[in-house]
Order: sequence, then C-alpha cells, then structure tokens
Amino acid sequence: MYLFGYTGQMTSNALLAAARLEAALSQTELAAAAGTSRPTLSAYENGRKSPTLAVAARILDAAGFELTIQRPVRFREAGADRGRPIMVPTTLPRVDPRAATARVVLPLHLNWSDPGRAFNLRERRERARVYEIVLREGTPDDILAYVDGALLIDLWDDLILPRPIRTAWQPLIPNDHQATTAT
Repeated sequence: MYLFGYTGQMTSNALLAAARLEAALSQTELAAAAGTSRPTLSAYENGRKSPTLAVAARILDAAGFELTIQRPVRFREAGADRGRPIMVPTTLPRVDPRAATARVVLPLHLNWSDPGRAFNLRERRERARVYEIVLREGTPDDILAYVDGALLIDLWDDLILPRPIRTAWQPLIPNDHQATTAT
C-alpha cells in the first residue's frame, strides 16, 4: 500500500505527521489512540525523537494505516522497438485504486494521435487501450502512473502489443497468461 499515493522517500517524522493529518486526528487524539503522550508524538513528528519500528507501526495503526515493506519498482532496458528502448520494471507496479480506475487524459507525448481524449479506466476496453499506449510510448514514470500490475495481468491476453514489447514484459506475467499473439 502506498501512503496517499506517495512512493518516494519519506522520513519517519513526515510519515507519522502525514498519517495523522490524513486520518483527520489531532496530536492529542492520535497519541491517546496509540498509547503514547502528545508531547512524545509531537517530538516524533518534529524529528526531535525517533520512534522504534514497533512504536511507529503502533502509531500508524492507530491512524488507520499499516506499516509494510515492499520491493521498489526499478526499470531496466530490455531491448528496443522501432529504435526506442523498451523499459521494463523489475516487479509489476501497483497504482492507488482511485488512480487505477480514474478518468484520465494522457499527456501529449503518450497520446499524440488523439490529444485531449479522456479515457475511463473503469472500462476494460479503455483501460486496455491506455495500457497499450503506455507500454508502447511511455517512460518509467508513465508506467508507474498509469499501469497497475494486477490489472495488467487481467488484460494481458487481450492487449495488442508489438512482439518485442510483449516479449520483454512476458517474464512478469504469470504462466496462466502466456499469450503468444502479437502484432
């Protein structure tokens, strides 16, 4: 789970403060729910003290979040298609559910053939079209913004992708989705 769609580096004090604010709790309310004092929580949030991992997890839990770890999504160049590098993640990215099912207008560098068109990602056919565009034209940042790994797996057999792109991404797709058709 990404805290509020945040995927970059965040200090523990900023994380605790962000969780409290997202939960719409005062320091007093969160401290009471987490079994600590308001001055101690304030010291954590302002970087004057550092909580242990267990204490940070307890505070986050009291704010309605859980502390998790996950592998970072990194990208490697896996060949080329039409002279453009094919960038493939080391693990399938996850997108916040609200963003994964939003209505989006792709930037011009992605959707240059139909600029300004809005795609409803709740609609399977439109989501497939966005994924085809992003996998063909996108940068790693575009992939992280628009492509959800679980939804990609679900769409995989239906996507129309050039063979080099399909081949580069295929190792990330579970064996029961090993489509062989390509354009």
